[in-house]
Amino acid sequence: MGKNLVIIPTYNEIENIDKMVRTVFALPADFELLIVDDGSPDGTAAHVKKLQEEFTGKLHIEERKGKLGLGTAYIHGFKWALARQYDYIFEMDCDFSHNPNDLIRLLAACEKGADVAVGSRYCKGGKVSNWPVGRILMSYFASVYVRMVLWIPVTDTTAGFKCYRRRVLAGIDLDQIKFMGYAFQIEMKYRAYKKGFKIEEVPIMFTDRVLGVSKMSTKIFKEAFLGVLQMRFSTK
Repeated sequence: MGKNLVIIPTYNEIENIDKMVRTVFALPADFELLIVDDGSPDGTAAHVKKLQEEFTGKLHIEERKGKLGLGTAYIHGFKWALARQYDYIFEMDCDFSHNPNDLIRLLAACEKGADVAVGSRYCKGGKVSNWPVGRILMSYFASVYVRMVLWIPVTDTTAGFKCYRRRVLAGIDLDQIKFMGYAFQIEMKYRAYKKGFKIEEVPIMFTDRVLGVSKMSTKIFKEAFLGVLQMRFSTK
């Protein structure tokens, strides 16, 4: 049985972090958690440290000074995981838009042969809940645009709920990742695809956050739109 690490970046997630930690550790599989906190002023990191007393050896935290971005948080976590020999490394949001129960299904997909398992809103069986129609359409057609430009066989190209086999992250030069916002998720899939790794989509129900504040913005979408063109002509 492999070692499993779930990486969750946080910034002001005090309303969600306790429930998230307890939900992951209650799952019928052995997961460890790494929280990468970007100096949350609401006390998220302090609460994680308190929870570490209860979940000794399973709950880890890396604190960074300032809001440095989603991509850099995950790359920090990936390098941390690789240095400690984890076999399966997961990305997941803290706001319960990703259902922690689906970690089991992503793990199973990789154990059965996938190199990257993507929790997908737009493959057959995938769904989105609690989003306005305009945002659903923008997200869906963003993925269509990415597929048209990059010719990548993934329907949910911007998905941020994933499981990687260790060899994928070891095979990608993480220091060469160019994009740190929304486009980060696209670039990681594209680089894995270009390296010949097998990507499998697992249908999920994506539910918009109930507590806390969304980090999404027009600037992030713009970075992704322009970033895809740069990836197409510069990624080897």
